[in-house]
Amino acid sequence: MQVVNLAMQGGAPAELILQTENETGIKKTYTRVFLPPRRLILLGGGHVSQPLSRYAADLEFDVVVVDDRPGFANAVRFPEAGRVICDSFSHALEQLSVTKYDFVCVITRGHRHDALCLRTLLAGTQPRYLGLIGSRRRTIELFKMLEEEGFDRAKIDQIHTPIGLAIGAETPKEIAISILAELILHRSSKSSACEAERLALTSHEPELLSYLLSGKEPCALAVVVEKSGSTPVPTGAIMAVNVLGGIVGTVGGGCGEYEIVKHALDVLRTGQAKRIDLDMSNDVAEEEGMVCGGRMKVWIEPVSAQ
Repeated sequence: MQVVNLAMQGGAPAELILQTENETGIKKTYTRVFLPPRRLILLGGGHVSQPLSRYAADLEFDVVVVDDRPGFANAVRFPEAGRVICDSFSHALEQLSVTKYDFVCVITRGHRHDALCLRTLLAGTQPRYLGLIGSRRRTIELFKMLEEEGFDRAKIDQIHTPIGLAIGAETPKEIAISILAELILHRSSKSSACEAERLALTSHEPELLSYLLSGKEPCALAVVVEKSGSTPVPTGAIMAVNVLGGIVGTVGGGCGEYEIVKHALDVLRTGQAKRIDLDMSNDVAEEEGMVCGGRMKVWIEPVSAQ
């Protein structure tokens, strides 16, 4: 097992790389990605930003709201935001130092402020997502002006506009949902190719990461690497088991998880990693009331204390 950037410094995702081997000696590599909360910068504190900030915070975005009007940039208006900045858009962006992992929504009160934001953003690091609210006609004119000013057309073309997915949204709350849907789509998409098979689940799981970072005690790490049929968790579900059978994280709960804990304790005793094929479609599963009816392959590997 190899851990890459487990502390997720600078907004980079952590990666757990597993080298597995089946009973016939065939080896396979899997990568379990842990995405930290993505920073979502809302440029503009208007009526769309309010519900967008609330919904995004609920879905584990680290929300920052920027507006140059004290009546719009305050914690009372945006209680869910991790940070609210009352400053000029250009100066606030310089303070925030946008990275390639950030999500940025330009939803200011007017064309002039949109242009100020985009000039600053296009001159710096391209964020993971950059969206602009506004009509097609207005954005076409704005993009033409920016190109004439010398900004890279390739960067301009990466701006998502009209912002959000086309769901027929009309009210501020509906528009916020359409924007959030597009943000989720880009957050969950693969940002780069990798020879190792990337597992589906990419949740942050701070408790599990903190436990692994502490390195206070040996544990066995169980990761769902393959599945078929209906199972309680996707690939990438992960659980740490200590020598007393205590767990952090989950691979689905119930009798299936209990079975994995028993195997994890055996791995801790022998020090030998192994793969477990868990069948949730057999008679035993039926007697236990399990309705999943699928199969999971779980890789269990010992992790030493640091």
